[in-house]
Amino acid sequence: MTMLTHIDYTGVSKPHVQHFFDPHTWTLTYVVSDPVSRRCAIIDPVLDLDYPSGTLTTEIADQLIAYVRAQDLSVDYIVETHVHADHLTSALYLQKKLGGKILIGAQITTVQETFASVYNEPSDFPVNGSQFDVMVGDGDRFMLGDIECHAFHVPGHTPACMAYLFGDALFVGDTLFMPDGGTARCDFPGGDAKTLFHSIKRLLTLPSETRMFVCHDYQPNDRELQFETTVGMQRAENIHVNDNVTEESFVRMRETRDATLGMPTLILPSLQVNIRAGHLPPADTDGKLFLRVPINVFAGNDLSFLADDK
Repeated sequence: MTMLTHIDYTGVSKPHVQHFFDPHTWTLTYVVSDPVSRRCAIIDPVLDLDYPSGTLTTEIADQLIAYVRAQDLSVDYIVETHVHADHLTSALYLQKKLGGKILIGAQITTVQETFASVYNEPSDFPVNGSQFDVMVGDGDRFMLGDIECHAFHVPGHTPACMAYLFGDALFVGDTLFMPDGGTARCDFPGGDAKTLFHSIKRLLTLPSETRMFVCHDYQPNDRELQFETTVGMQRAENIHVNDNVTEESFVRMRETRDATLGMPTLILPSLQVNIRAGHLPPADTDGKLFLRVPINVFAGNDLSFLADDK
């Protein structure tokens, strides 16, 4: 995995970045646009789900749509940094309203294979990423108007995580939070703290002035929302992975911390929808839509009698 010290922003067009914050899932969605061509990409969009009532709404997505139209932007891409476990994606809804191609990292196939088994998907469920329009790998490049985007594979939080550098603006997904928030957990299937450490250190070889935008802000100590930092600030101040933190101490901290964390509230519905690029599972014979909740039974507890096999 090559370091990124070769990247230079001299003469590079700088995109405009507009954020949208969902306080229910602490998620940040971005519209990144080329001021000259008016082409844009939407990054990590949210679909609202009231879990207790099973109600889907589009409040956050509709705010994005209103902004894109008001700014007279044209959507080229709807970008996912990874398969999120804490919110449903609105990528498909946005595509129907605004156009654009849904883009994700090529390792989505690994995540699909894992969770197709968890949800007992039918044998014909595609695990080749075909639900998405574009799959990119490490080192791939594509254009957003006059702005070049670099794609970086940054596994660790999940095996499929990607970061995207549009001009001088880096979107890191869950890999890093603001400096006072630290780093992502590594206890999901395919996650690994050592791998995350090396992914982060690679991103931190980018120029120190690189603007960095995070996917979540949990507002530690009740501070105001923050979402933009720089590579230099992360190297100096990140509480988990600054320049003075060793790989050994990071792995020890991350694994100890992860052992205390509960699962995200929306993990079961989110993964089920997000491996489908925003499609809901097929309707039943009556045309009704359902999300499945796999049931885990603790070892040693014989609860087989609860299953209705009639």
